[in-house]
Amino acid sequence: MIGDDKIRNAFENKNWQEIKVTDSWQIFKIMAEFVDGFEKLAKIGPCVSIFGSARTPQDSKYYKLAEDIARLLTESGYGVISGGGPGIMEAANKGAYEAGGKSVGLNIELPFEQFHNKYIDRDKLLEFDYFFVRKVMFMKYSQGYIVLPGGFGTMDELFEAITLIQTGKIARFPIVLVGKAYWEPLMDWVKNQMLAEKNISADDLNLYRLVDTAEEAAEHIVRFYEKYVLKPNF
Repeated sequence: MIGDDKIRNAFENKNWQEIKVTDSWQIFKIMAEFVDGFEKLAKIGPCVSIFGSARTPQDSKYYKLAEDIARLLTESGYGVISGGGPGIMEAANKGAYEAGGKSVGLNIELPFEQFHNKYIDRDKLLEFDYFFVRKVMFMKYSQGYIVLPGGFGTMDELFEAITLIQTGKIARFPIVLVGKAYWEPLMDWVKNQMLAEKNISADDLNLYRLVDTAEEAAEHIVRFYEKYVLKPNF
């Protein structure tokens, strides 16, 4: 079974010196990923992250939607950040790249399905071993999240962003869910279960917006920042 060897290795007895050396080197590797990410991403200017499944085929309507959203954001002066891989991520980078905008990819090394796409600017491709470091980069250097249909990874990014805004750990920024047919059943459950049980407040339902078109998605980002000092600078 996949992962059996990792489980067995985790339970092997290790002496204190082995534990200390392994943990120390891991800390340096984590620090290196943070430093590299901070240095490269601090220079790119205002960007919007686009999330969605790595498994979305090129003939999917959501692939086309991601392309169109990225193009519209680029035309409004924003750069585009994706997870760097195939599917929706590729579509986002493709839309930005072909429109002449900044196309950033934060790629994660995975054993099966993740490889970086060809539409990322060569000087804006970052490779990560650690999901949590990569998620910090998304959060720190994005002025908004646009989320298309995806799986567990997409849900992880979405709900972490909502949680950090809800708890006041980061400033509020726009979160747009694209594809009402996909997202409404989940958000109805949030309203009918979470809110009904008083596990969230009614105001939390205003932390995201559901849309169906590329124009609506891009317009929500642009309008959100019209009332702030922040403006695209490229």
